[in-house]
This record gives sequence, C-alpha cells and structure tokens, in this order.
Amino acid sequence: MPRITYIEHDGTEHTVEVGNGLSVMEGARDNDIPGIEADCGGACACATCHVYVDPSWIGKIPAKDDAEADMLDFAAAPTSGASRLACQIRVGDHLDGLIVRMPETQG
Repeated sequence: MPRITYIEHDGTEHTVEVGNGLSVMEGARDNDIPGIEADCGGACACATCHVYVDPSWIGKIPAKDDAEADMLDFAAAPTSGASRLACQIRVGDHLDGLIVRMPETQG
C-alpha cells in the first residue's frame, strides 16, 4: 500500500498507508489525521480538505480540473501550483511517498 505523509501546520508529521483507489482526503479521515475537515465528504463542493502538495510531487499527480480550480478560490491561503483539494487526488502505487502539508486553517 502506498505511504502518504501528512504534515500539520505546526510541523507534526503523520505517515500512513492509504489504500489504492482512495483519495488523499479519505486517507487522512480514515487515519484520524487532524487538519483536513472534509465537510462535503469528498464531493469537491467545499475547500476544507485543502493541502499543499510538496514541490517534488507537483508534476507527478494529475492536473486539477476546472471544478477543483474553482473550489480552491474558497480555500484559506491558496498558492498557485501547490494548492490542491485532497479529495481530488486518487491514491495509487505511483503516489507512494507523497507528501502533503496542511494550511494553518481550512477556512
């Protein structure tokens, strides 16, 4: 199973195994990782699973679609390029070692 590292705003790291086919958001939820609220449950209808993808991984994940880009307008402190919605990143073996950081607040 791929291992994903979630880094809280204060620097606390959580490295967990996340099943293929789940989203990065579901991996956080299923492992009780703080910092990802996921109010809409993964429907890309809020921005409470906002994460910053580590720069070394930006080119290795699929590009965001228009719906995700629009929803990121509602995220707290988005950054171009690194900001993503964790619910829109599907986990597969190709993401083993992925690192995401959480913002100070989800909105």
